[in-house]
Amino acid sequence: MDKEKYIAIESYMQSCTEDSAHDKEHIYRVLNNALLIAETEDGVDYDVLITACLLHDVGRVDQMRDATLCHAIVGSEKAKQFLHTQGYSNNFVDAVSDCIRTHRFRKNAPPQTLEAKILFDADKLDVVGAMGIARTLAYQGAKGAPLYTKLPDGTVGDGSGDVPYSFFREYKFKLENLYDRFYTKKGRKVALECREAAVSFYEDLLREVRHAHECADERLRRHVR
Repeated sequence: MDKEKYIAIESYMQSCTEDSAHDKEHIYRVLNNALLIAETEDGVDYDVLITACLLHDVGRVDQMRDATLCHAIVGSEKAKQFLHTQGYSNNFVDAVSDCIRTHRFRKNAPPQTLEAKILFDADKLDVVGAMGIARTLAYQGAKGAPLYTKLPDGTVGDGSGDVPYSFFREYKFKLENLYDRFYTKKGRKVALECREAAVSFYEDLLREVRHAHECADERLRRHVR
């Protein structure tokens, strides 16, 4: 890819980042992950892949302002409009737009092309392991979501079942189930190497929180009767 073109795309990407969990550093990590995966695949169109990686979250700012929007769909259209203004061919623009549109977990829109599958995996690698935990906490903190919720019997829920939104619930419904959803062998391998860190954090935090509440309730009962 021509460096001037890269800089123009990068500048547009940077103008669309406001969310700390999906900031420019997330974009660069996804790009690095994608290039790592691409080294193990044949026939990759690197111009399409690099462009799609840089622009895959340009719709995030719109979704943050309006939760009814899907950042993947909005981002694919914004990328289309931007790339057309830069003089890219329709085929190139459509290929990049398709990668962006399908990079999010949605059963009705799985990635089809090699570049789209690589972007999907590269993006998910930034949700596994310790990095995934940190980004989830940052994102949920910005939205005001709690770390955990208490069940009707007063115990701390582990996030399973139909419970209010929390970090524990996000872990059980999303983070815990990422590892069998990768399309590339390299992506799956790297993800599994990071899995232990995420599992350990979740289990340690759950144990600490439950212990703290049990001790607090017991102490309180000594003084309030």
